[in-house]
Amino acid sequence: MQVTKQILVGSAENDRRSQKALYEYCYRQFIRLCLRYYTNHEDARFALNNGFLKIVTGLKNVDLDELNFPAWAKRIIVNTLIDEYRKNKNHNQTIVARETEGELANAAEKVENLGAMELSYQEILDLLKTIPPISAHVFTLYVIDGYNHKEIGDLLEITEGTSKWHLSTARKLLRERIDLMENRHEKRFVV
Repeated sequence: MQVTKQILVGSAENDRRSQKALYEYCYRQFIRLCLRYYTNHEDARFALNNGFLKIVTGLKNVDLDELNFPAWAKRIIVNTLIDEYRKNKNHNQTIVARETEGELANAAEKVENLGAMELSYQEILDLLKTIPPISAHVFTLYVIDGYNHKEIGDLLEITEGTSKWHLSTARKLLRERIDLMENRHEKRFVV
């Protein structure tokens, strides 16, 4: 389904049919994005709904002829996810362990491509749900969404070094879990 200018204009003018069509489009496009940041479907849908509300109210303030709707809407959803994280960051788990800059640099150099291991999208999401939420957020922002550590630090209100630490931690934990998965897989086929 494509979003037409007619749907966007109708949504901006509070036409319920247009808003329903726009919501269905946004849901299909962005629920996976939201699930990268949340461990359960309800929280992801809540964040998507908040983002959708911002999209609909923001349509009145943009030039619909020049609008690249998918990119604009994705940016709004990502910013909404980050805002939700900031609001709830006091509830997130605090990690006390520290590593030196040298250890961070060594861990950052040894990057393995998870896609090369033939993991499905859902398996990667499931693995991300097994690591601390802040590390999963940093990993998602850096690896999947393409932010750099300075941007992540600004978005999540952490230092650049803390962002690097969380990325390093996420990679280590994901590597351990992938190794466990491979070991289980190999043991099943040993005769």
